[in-house]
Amino acid sequence: MDPQILLAIILFALTVIWIWMNKSSCKTQQGKLPPGPWKLPLIGNMHHFIGSLPHRCLRDLANRHGPVMPYLPAARILFYDFTDIGFAPYGDYWRQLRKICTLEQLRAKRVQSFRAIREEEEAVEIVGGFSLADAFPSFKLLQILSGRSFQLEKLHRKSDKILENIIQQHRADRSNTKSGDKDEQNDLVHVLLNLLEHGNLEIPLTDSNIKAVVQTTSMTIEWAMSEMLKYPKILEEAQAEVRHVFNKRGEVNEEGLSELKYLKLVMKETLRLHPALPLLLPRESKENCKINGYEIPAKSRVIINGWAIGRDPKYWTEAEKFNPERFLNSWIEFKGVNFEYIPFGAGRRICPGIAFGMANVELPIAQLLYYFDWKLGDGRKMEELNMDEVFGATVAKKHELCVVPIPYHSGAH
Repeated sequence: MDPQILLAIILFALTVIWIWMNKSSCKTQQGKLPPGPWKLPLIGNMHHFIGSLPHRCLRDLANRHGPVMPYLPAARILFYDFTDIGFAPYGDYWRQLRKICTLEQLRAKRVQSFRAIREEEEAVEIVGGFSLADAFPSFKLLQILSGRSFQLEKLHRKSDKILENIIQQHRADRSNTKSGDKDEQNDLVHVLLNLLEHGNLEIPLTDSNIKAVVQTTSMTIEWAMSEMLKYPKILEEAQAEVRHVFNKRGEVNEEGLSELKYLKLVMKETLRLHPALPLLLPRESKENCKINGYEIPAKSRVIINGWAIGRDPKYWTEAEKFNPERFLNSWIEFKGVNFEYIPFGAGRRICPGIAFGMANVELPIAQLLYYFDWKLGDGRKMEELNMDEVFGATVAKKHELCVVPIPYHSGAH
């Protein structure tokens, strides 16, 4: 027999034996693990994701096997090695970040203080990217071929330089501001710099902590407008409400948002179908535990498909249909106490910035509805609006929303 053929046979046999022994060892050490789809050597479950949007594919797999979780190394690179509040592991450091957010950055008075900025600023589109290399970091060849890690590091360096300039500019502003005027400089970065320098925190903050931020507002606005445009009657009702409330004021401002009852139903339904983070944020089990008879080892990465929960027909009638009225006279809220509806998560790790985020979404939508009528270009009907998705850290529209604004009110500009 040719020595090369013999060597290939031996290597193949050793590989099979190693895989079998490793699998047996895992079963012995970890007990009964949750079921999952069948795997291939080297690439694991990767073939199940070919030609599919991961959040949809994960839903289909979960219907057959239970939850499936991809590990996302992009978060480590872009969010300063898990130092932001979303990705930081539970512990003293995370509790400190949570305290800063709830007592300093996102308390009601602070959210209200940013009102003028929200009424003037433009939404910024943040499109997350997804690569199979993210889901299978152990497959090093895929990392090299995709160039994903290199792209993330390059993006990180660019964004880090921008954020560093912002921090230094705020430091310069603080040094040039009279002590009596410092309250006027209290935006989010100034709050963090105050805590960094004078906060007497148990765990010191660094510049990296200040840079670890994320923005999903613009994508939620685009989905809400797209869904309303697809259903003209819903658009008409939301628009009529906005114009009724703000006609007497002459302009759209935050003071009238609490009166927009129907628009709030629209936002709830938008986040049911299009949560800002479809797979929420990854969690890690701190110790061994058992769920439904299955052993979950310590240090297991756990991910929850919030997108699939919001579309589960066991909990929602006509789950795929956009119907804001389903929330009429309903007690279901964003607060994470209704587990069939968790667009912001639940429990102690629920998003601390719900009020801040909703204020940044509702006001621009109200402005768009008040000042303009809308139509699709090229003579297309609203029902023909393309709602295809592209997966990333968030799920964006595959095709950007392109519509024609028609000035309605004399204040339109």
